[in-house]
Amino acid sequence: MKYTVSTEIALPREKVAQLLADPALLPQWLRGLVLHERLDGEHGQLGTTSRVVMQMGRRKIECTETITRREPADLRVIPKTSVVHFDREIVGEGMWSTVRDRLTEAGPETTLWESESEYRFSGFLMKLVGLLMPGAFRQQSQQHMQDFKAFAEQGKDVREATA
Repeated sequence: MKYTVSTEIALPREKVAQLLADPALLPQWLRGLVLHERLDGEHGQLGTTSRVVMQMGRRKIECTETITRREPADLRVIPKTSVVHFDREIVGEGMWSTVRDRLTEAGPETTLWESESEYRFSGFLMKLVGLLMPGAFRQQSQQHMQDFKAFAEQGKDVREATA
């Protein structure tokens, strides 16, 4: 299963990239995050692996995330014509996925965030979930993107909305 979601964020690309890359900010916009624990490497850098635990309704899902691409490495000064790439592979029980995020300058103070996701399932239960509920994965990705947009533009914290 593959899909792409996107949104425009009313902030410069450098600021959006820095907010997305900051591990301390993840709980404020990544709805359902229970734990994001670095296992190896420097957070957000190429090759870094992390343990990620997400709460999905009554179910906790644990995965390992590996950063497979980050360009440019320094997010403080991004050349005007560059596209920021941030790709990761996520592996959990019965599931493999890859997410390819691209940040492009849509205007002087506006960033286009495009996120392409691909999922593969193994095991009867996960294959069934993928077959019966493909829209749920896309919907969750869009929700994370909208939560980030609200956090970046307005300072909204998802933990306050669900508390």
